[in-house]
Amino acid sequence: MNLANSFSGTMPLFRKEVLRFWKVSFQTVGAPVLTAVLYLLIFGHVLQDHVEVFEGVGYTRFLIPGLVMMSLLQNAFANSSSSLIQSKITGNLVFVLLTPLSHRAWFLAYVGASLVRGLAVGLGVFAVTAWFAPPGLAEPVWAVVFAVLGGTLLGALGLIAGLWAEKFDQMAAFQNFIIMPMTFLSGVFYSVHSLPAFWQGLSHLNPFFYLIDGFRRGFFGVSDVSPWLSLAVVGGATLAVSALALHLLRIGYKIRH
Repeated sequence: MNLANSFSGTMPLFRKEVLRFWKVSFQTVGAPVLTAVLYLLIFGHVLQDHVEVFEGVGYTRFLIPGLVMMSLLQNAFANSSSSLIQSKITGNLVFVLLTPLSHRAWFLAYVGASLVRGLAVGLGVFAVTAWFAPPGLAEPVWAVVFAVLGGTLLGALGLIAGLWAEKFDQMAAFQNFIIMPMTFLSGVFYSVHSLPAFWQGLSHLNPFFYLIDGFRRGFFGVSDVSPWLSLAVVGGATLAVSALALHLLRIGYKIRH
């Protein structure tokens, strides 16, 4: 099946996945936006006059891109992972398995819908938080590139988690012990240059750090590492995770028995 046919067969499943989260958008989009605003109000109010990460950039402005990307990543992951685990537990996954969709079509539909939800939440967070401190867009291309790569990476990772998990507590463990720490320890609330040498080195092993640092580059024109290095790391991680997700879908891992 060529790529054009795969994409054509993807559209009904893609629309179904988008409608699935959009019908409860108050919970899937509105709630994450509110959470990000609360983070901004608390951390921005406490640290605004005490921290300046980049010259001429107040802490509240610095914080906004990190909150946008963190919300985007967490919700892109949640979309594909929750959809698969719910379908497996309720038993309605069989109706998708009966269709002639290829594993590529599954991947495009689930990851595409995750990207849509992640971007919707990210734009919502940006629109609301920018009212408090407009961050500006010095190099918007970098912001767009890393937003799309971030949503794709976490959508594919959520697909893997959804295939692996067999019950909700396994999915919760994956999110609470892997996704949540990696996003919080990626420079959302601080610059890694403010950390001791050991923790700086550890942060550079976290691909989420490069996502947020590259995304922040789009807003301020400065970053902790070169955006090209961030692009190489994030691009490589996205390709590797996507390849693994496609392989698991192709062999029917935990969904064909």
